Amino acid sequence: MAKSQQTYNKTEKEKKRLKKREEKRKKKEERKASGTNASEFVYVDEFGNLTDTPPDPSQKVEVDAESIEIGIPKKEDSDEEVDFSKEGKVSFFDHSKGFGFILDSQTQEKYFVHVSGLIDEIAENDRVSFELEKGPRGMNAVRVKKI
Repeated sequence: MAKSQQTYNKTEKEKKRLKKREEKRKKKEERKASGTNASEFVYVDEFGNLTDTPPDPSQKVEVDAESIEIGIPKKEDSDEEVDFSKEGKVSFFDHSKGFGFILDSQTQEKYFVHVSGLIDEIAENDRVSFELEKGPRGMNAVRVKKI
């Protein structure tokens, strides 16, 4: 005769599963009997707090959909033009590698310049005007022109 395939561990797991199912059914019946419903409405008041009372319709404020700005608001055009360009002198430039450094005439700081940021051809000791842009390793000179 063959041995039963039902082991002690399997029967215990089956008993636990059935017990859990029965407890769940009893809890469901208790909720129905008590009259509480898990899907009650929750409202948000004008301060962002959750409440169980609906808002007063007389205090409702109409919002014009056109007045809502999505994203960053556009900058207002001002009368005065801000000039971000600086002036300096090319302290080093390697044409074969395509990079160099510009020394700012006001602050005496050196800024990296790459051949992709040039408008005019430059060489060492040229006076140039440029703008600054944040790069991966610091500020870079871009839109470089000879003066």
